[in-house]
Amino acid sequence: MSDESGPMRIGVLISGSGTNLQAIIDAIAEGRLDAEVAVVISNLEDAYGLERARKAGIPAVHVDRTAYTTFAAYNAAIRDTLLDHEVDVVAMAGYMRLLGVEVLDAFPGRVLNIHPALLPAFPGPSGIRDAFEHGVKVTGVTVHFANENFDEGPIIAQAAVEVAEGDTVEALEAKIHAVEHELYPRVLQWIAEGRVTVEGRIARIAEHG
Repeated sequence: MSDESGPMRIGVLISGSGTNLQAIIDAIAEGRLDAEVAVVISNLEDAYGLERARKAGIPAVHVDRTAYTTFAAYNAAIRDTLLDHEVDVVAMAGYMRLLGVEVLDAFPGRVLNIHPALLPAFPGPSGIRDAFEHGVKVTGVTVHFANENFDEGPIIAQAAVEVAEGDTVEALEAKIHAVEHELYPRVLQWIAEGRVTVEGRIARIAEHG
């Protein structure tokens, strides 16, 4: 997706501390991701991820759901903020709300999400704990294109994480997050290189070069 106009511009949506946002920022700084974060948007004013953005010199915007009378109007405000910052790709990184069609239709095939489980197993906000309590021996991380339903859409990449004997939920969370921080920037780089295509529900990654 990169061209003469410059690197791919990413809009990052968050609700919390923004560790995946930080991984993206770091990957760009280290030259592993040919992109720039154009704006960070949060539905929560006190999300620490907004502070991470400010420290990195990235526009940080709080879009308050309570300021809008409808879900559609709220999502339209997010869309307009992304468009104002000339975003190419939208990356949900711990954004804990369903994204409306207003955003999805404005960025068709360009909205990504990361989930801390091997979808379609253990969707929802507690994927790590759900997998742990189910007793699985392997869980992992999924990066996928988002649609109008939680944790659906074509899967781009997955990485497995072993649940070791003696692991606590906290230990598993740490392992999952470490994998997230490697996988998400890698997938975004594939997007920047134009290597990801979708056929029906199947996302395919072309070989580099």
